[in-house]
Amino acid sequence: MTTSRTAPAAVSPGRRRRWRYVAGLLVLVALLVVGGRLAWTWLDPTGERTIDRSQPVLLQSIKDLSRFEAATGSFQVVVDLEKDANFLPDAVKGTRTLFVGAGGVDAYVDFSGLGANAVTVSPDRTQVTVRLPRAQLEKPNLDNSRSYVFAQQRGLLDRVQDFLSSSPGDQREVYVLAEKKIAEAAAASDLRARADANTKAMLEGLLKSLGFTKVVVKFSDEP
Repeated sequence: MTTSRTAPAAVSPGRRRRWRYVAGLLVLVALLVVGGRLAWTWLDPTGERTIDRSQPVLLQSIKDLSRFEAATGSFQVVVDLEKDANFLPDAVKGTRTLFVGAGGVDAYVDFSGLGANAVTVSPDRTQVTVRLPRAQLEKPNLDNSRSYVFAQQRGLLDRVQDFLSSSPGDQREVYVLAEKKIAEAAAASDLRARADANTKAMLEGLLKSLGFTKVVVKFSDEP
């Protein structure tokens, strides 16, 4: 018994050509999508670009320092500054800012004002007495990388005012207040006493290395 088989229908050249066109079109679309995505990433038309047009730094002055930086204190303060209107609720008029201020305060002893009688040497040049002024505190130096506003509430009128202002979100007041509080904390600490002790130890070691066997360091308010 002979079984007959039906031969597969031949694909016409026109149909084969259409499939080639479709495949080529799909490849072209894929290339356009990938190329467009790469171009978008490279151009980034909606992104921001930072351009530094700052002028060269101008050296205004140089002055010699005649003081010993004896100690440094690191401080951190949380400033909670609130401003309220007399007859309006906070949601309409009022602000509250929570600001973290971090910075350092240097303590130094100024040698520029030492007189001729500040250093007394014994006749045999084995003993020396030095009189110094007490340590002073430098102005607080806030660290901008560690100082920031972490919470702020503003009323409706304040938001509108900030929107119309040429310098919205001006935080100078909280910076000034943070510096003031850090300066007060430094004055109440033992930073100046530590600077006095460090200066005394430094001079004793220095003068003994110069051959003095007895070194006495006194401050101006000591008998």
